[in-house]
Amino acid sequence: MRRVFNISIYCTGGLLLLILLLPSCATTQLHSTPPVHYYQNSSIPYHADRHSNEHGLRVMTLNVAHGRGTSFHQLLQDSAKIVKNLDSINKLMNQAAPDIVAFQEIDGPSFWSGNFNHVEYLASHSMFTRSIQASHVDAIGLSYGTALMSRQEMSNPQAVTFNPSLTLVPTGFVVSTISWPGRDSIDIDVVSVHLDFMSGWVRRKQAAELIAVLRARNNHLIIIMGDLNSGWLPQDSAPQYLVEKLGLKAYQPENSKLITFPLLGKRLDWVLISPGLEFSSYEVIGTDISDHRGVLAELTLSSG
Repeated sequence: MRRVFNISIYCTGGLLLLILLLPSCATTQLHSTPPVHYYQNSSIPYHADRHSNEHGLRVMTLNVAHGRGTSFHQLLQDSAKIVKNLDSINKLMNQAAPDIVAFQEIDGPSFWSGNFNHVEYLASHSMFTRSIQASHVDAIGLSYGTALMSRQEMSNPQAVTFNPSLTLVPTGFVVSTISWPGRDSIDIDVVSVHLDFMSGWVRRKQAAELIAVLRARNNHLIIIMGDLNSGWLPQDSAPQYLVEKLGLKAYQPENSKLITFPLLGKRLDWVLISPGLEFSSYEVIGTDISDHRGVLAELTLSSG
């Protein structure tokens, strides 16, 4: 049985290290799918939020790192600095002009990152009109998880927090359906996902949960974006597993230059797509906005 839920967290002790690194000691509660938040910027004509690119779909993914930029931890920054970091992310999005963005480690109101909703802030200061946010950690003054922001309509949203018994730090994904621009009969499930950072075995288990949900949704076109915390070559590679089980494809999977986590010199952030789609461009973007870099991909429909 597939469970859709948020995480309730009960922690004891006052050790700063535990607050910084392990907001866990988790139990689970059944939770409905998160609401869709609509934002309409009055300066944007109504038709402009449908689509900005007539030839394809531009997608982007970024691990926001709780809005701390490249600093060690968000607790060490005040609200003004967090806002400045988020403004840098908005500047990057405005330059890249994606149609839909996947975020990971993005905060709702949290004591360690300014006590305001980062998704709502980014949406209200950008060209995006719709957002879906899932809190995989939501208690003791902390709220964070994954999100999608889009210029066009999103439907059938669903959020899943992965089995909490497998890991100390809860992660999960949010998925929603969009229509291909100008082709309302072509639906695509778009996913923002964050996999465990410690264990390849756990990532495989989490990927299996994601696969089960996507198969149940029964949409033959899929875009998976996010921080998979894995490269392509390890034997327990999460990207390889998803590609194999769902019949997806990755852009130049063994390209060693597409580094998205500079600290370790690794490619941890991915865009995976169904065979009915094609990559027309793919690049790593953004410096000094997070400990991760973003990925921007231009997609087209397959001609065959």
